[in-house]
Amino acid sequence: MLSGQSRRQMSRKDWLLRGADRVLPLLRRVPFGVQRLALQQGLNRCLAEPLRAGEFDLLRRRWLCLRIPDLGLVWYVTRDRDGLRIAARARADVTISGNWREFLLLASRQEDPDTLFFRRRLVIEGDTELGLTLKNLIDSLDPDVLPAWLWRNLERAGRGLAAG
Repeated sequence: MLSGQSRRQMSRKDWLLRGADRVLPLLRRVPFGVQRLALQQGLNRCLAEPLRAGEFDLLRRRWLCLRIPDLGLVWYVTRDRDGLRIAARARADVTISGNWREFLLLASRQEDPDTLFFRRRLVIEGDTELGLTLKNLIDSLDPDVLPAWLWRNLERAGRGLAAG
């Protein structure tokens, strides 16, 4: 039996997840130029250290398609001389697809990436070797490369999602 506090926390979490399920799909209505600007700047700032170290050079002249079907979002990512670049369309070498909740669990390290892929909650299509290398690269990134406030919120949101 749940205590009153547990019920309140659970209902708050459920309320937040239901709210996210309603609000996040609205992101597809944001003009692509705004999405690109926010993603490019955010990724290049947050991943500046790994980018300088050449960790994302495997994406030079290659394209990763990130597809989030439940949100209706698709982005193509490559590495150029200025950093990571986002495009609305490209010929993808590899596609990684999954719903927003799975990407949150991956980003917040609340679920093992191999489990997400093995259970096909995240799917790699195309150049599987490139996809697995990218998965391992993302998993190996130190959360300290992210701004503390961002990691704290990612971790909190992921913990809340994983607890359900």
